[in-house]
Amino acid sequence: MSAPQARTRSAGLMLALATIGFAVNFWAWALLSPLATKFQAVLDLTPFQQALLVAVPVVVGSVGRIPVGALTDRYGGRIMFPLISLTTIVPVLYLGLFGHDALVSLLVGGFFLGIGGTAFAVGVPFVNAWFPPSRRGFAVGVFGVGMGGTAISALTTVKLVDANGTATPFVITATVLAVYAGVSWLVLRDAPNRVVPTTSLGARLGSALRLRVTWQASALYAVAFGGYVAFSVYLPAYLKTAYGLTQADAANRMAGFVLLAVVMRPVGGWLSDRVAPSRVLAVSLGVVVAGAIVQSFTPGLAPLGTIAFLMMAAALGAGSGATFALVAQLAPANQVGAVTGIVGAAGGLGGFIPPLLMGAIYGHFQSYALGLALLGVVAMAALLLDVLSVGRRRPIPA
Repeated sequence: MSAPQARTRSAGLMLALATIGFAVNFWAWALLSPLATKFQAVLDLTPFQQALLVAVPVVVGSVGRIPVGALTDRYGGRIMFPLISLTTIVPVLYLGLFGHDALVSLLVGGFFLGIGGTAFAVGVPFVNAWFPPSRRGFAVGVFGVGMGGTAISALTTVKLVDANGTATPFVITATVLAVYAGVSWLVLRDAPNRVVPTTSLGARLGSALRLRVTWQASALYAVAFGGYVAFSVYLPAYLKTAYGLTQADAANRMAGFVLLAVVMRPVGGWLSDRVAPSRVLAVSLGVVVAGAIVQSFTPGLAPLGTIAFLMMAAALGAGSGATFALVAQLAPANQVGAVTGIVGAAGGLGGFIPPLLMGAIYGHFQSYALGLALLGVVAMAALLLDVLSVGRRRPIPA
């Protein structure tokens, strides 16, 4: 086997392992969302408390991506993937065995559960270093399929709890995390040509914050991935309240939303390798604007509401993939992790705020219309940023 062939084969294996690691950690990260309505009924939570419960892991996983991305630049994915996976086991077991009987303990467990969400900031620089610039959009998009870990949680958590008790999905997830940590420690390898920064963590974060692409991509990702995260954690509660669906039916529909977004993420990256990422983003954001406007009227689920949600799922997935294709093109190689951490944090924070707003808006107006209308306004602002500014940037030469 020639050296280029061996490199390609190794890159494919590393991409597969990184994607699995992302999925497993995101599975853990999303364990509370499908159970939110159960906890609301058992603990008599208000709509805002229910929204806070599912949003806390999101914000911690988001902010944590900033240092984790910079640490990955320095130490590599071979160390960081097992470390994040092992650390996430602790809050998973705490929530499953001890911490699910009161709101305070759920919030404490959910806070540390957010560590699982930082795995994203490990995988992007790790994968980016293994692939040439012409294939990074697709490769990072494939890695993004790991966000389908939230679908695993949506499809299995409620069923496992109903069949075997609250602890079951948490114990299973902790076991899978432990197995992955062992495999990744033994098999993962950082790219031979990985650029290792020599400056301090603070200096690298400061340098990344001075890049224009960091702020532009952060704003776009806050809408694209933030919208995906917001729907993936709040959609079951929304569907149950707005349409009277059962908890299981709402979780299954959320899983369908997630799976479509997951499938479209590598498509968005693949398209961005062939046309400008800004063009993919423009179309995606335009679709989100249209879908949000339609859904703000709470149409019937069959067929208009379902079509609106599926359109937004596809657009948010493709837009998320295109955003990191943009980062791969415009960020310096030795700063991809730091930029990824900041952009990833913005995306997660973009998913933290909407559930809280939706809970507060429904609690005040008994309607979600205003929240969805606000999504349309924010998506339109992102579309204007993309068209008027981002689309005029030129890639950094390889």
